[in-house]
Amino acid sequence: MRPLTEDETKQFFGKLAKFLGSNIKFLIEREDGEYVFRLHKDRVYYINSEVLKLASHIGKDELIGAGTCFGKFTKTGKFKLHITCLDYLAKYAKYKVWVKPNGEQTFLYGNHVLKGHLARITENTPSNTGVVIFSITDVPIGFGVCMKTTSQCRDLDPTQVVVINQADVGEYLRSEEDI
Repeated sequence: MRPLTEDETKQFFGKLAKFLGSNIKFLIEREDGEYVFRLHKDRVYYINSEVLKLASHIGKDELIGAGTCFGKFTKTGKFKLHITCLDYLAKYAKYKVWVKPNGEQTFLYGNHVLKGHLARITENTPSNTGVVIFSITDVPIGFGVCMKTTSQCRDLDPTQVVVINQADVGEYLRSEEDI
């Protein structure tokens, strides 16, 4: 596992900033220990520095992963967040969207969030920003990009897309056959 290069760091934190904004500092400055981001086989892991020391004793080819996988760099050099970082995104997200139960099911099937499925949205959410999607019972179920501002959402037709699905917890079941 190696530290991220300057370009990788810029791209990674740029993507995280879409979802967390200035709350990124809570991932880095923690009271329960020192946590770092490390790259291993194109994947970025969030790992406790003490666990990192233990993982350094394992060979590069033998190590599958350590810590929480936040995402991966594609072959074109872009960074894609994975659903495995949802717990951290949900905890520190700047903007949130809650969906009704009927919208929750369609979202978990990989569809986008429509205006008719929207239960609540964080006030003053700008367009083209990252949001975390919650069920009505405050369980995080995925994340995506909000296409409309909060004020635009009030005047939309119920069939208009509000949030584009980037990842949801239903991916585990849908991609089960690929494992």
